Amino acid sequence: MDRIFIDRLQVFGRHGVLKEENTLGQMFFISAEIFAELRTAGKNDDISQTVDYGHCCNIIKDICEKKTYKLIETLAENIAEALLKYSDMINSVKIRVDKPSAPIGLPLESVGIEIERRRHTAYIALGSNMGDKNAYIRRATELVDGDDMCRVTRVSGLINTRPVSDIPQDDFLNGCMEIKTLYSPEELLARLNEIEKELGRTRDVHWGPRTVDMDIIFYDDMIIQTEKLTVPHILMHERAFVLEPLCEIAPYKIHPVFGKTVIGLLSELKGENKNGI
Repeated sequence: MDRIFIDRLQVFGRHGVLKEENTLGQMFFISAEIFAELRTAGKNDDISQTVDYGHCCNIIKDICEKKTYKLIETLAENIAEALLKYSDMINSVKIRVDKPSAPIGLPLESVGIEIERRRHTAYIALGSNMGDKNAYIRRATELVDGDDMCRVTRVSGLINTRPVSDIPQDDFLNGCMEIKTLYSPEELLARLNEIEKELGRTRDVHWGPRTVDMDIIFYDDMIIQTEKLTVPHILMHERAFVLEPLCEIAPYKIHPVFGKTVIGLLSELKGENKNGI
């Protein structure tokens, strides 16, 4: 991946735990490596096809000067997030914050912190079996795309499927979307749950009817097992209503546990169960 360098941009800020640091302020040096695909810009000599490093410097300056943080970790985090939000062309960033006048009472040149942050690709299964199902799914997709930490990049068509539980309820509409996100897996789950709640989702009955349901199927190639989250989704390989729309937008995505493509998992499932449930 190509890189743009900003080396030791000098900015003034009031960041630190001590009261004097927050009032008097001091100089900070901010360095950034911005990872982006620059070939098209290089071929065409077109500034609109690259990342404007001058604008990036002003973003860094504004974040450093206009707000006070106790921790330079927080300063670095906010700079990284702002740069990634600035341009979809930026895939990842590495931010270094140097604090040359850190008040620790010992001789040193500088203390600092360096972080790396990047966009992540996640696949989200969508479902609805209450009210205007199309409208619920469409609105859920819009709310995800409207979040400045996410960008919807692909959306599958919708299929009609029967419920998998014995609870009396209407058929589902199911689909899938690909998103680019700055959220961690746990943060993304929390945001999806917020959107579900906003659209009237309740969790009174397990596997019961719902206005909208959004499940994280894949998050990059990560394997996650926590109390709240399992990725890849633990039952995705058994559910045609997940695999079929996912296959439409990512047929050759490889399941990091099984080592098989989505289209391969769907073919196996259909071979085992012609009903695909």
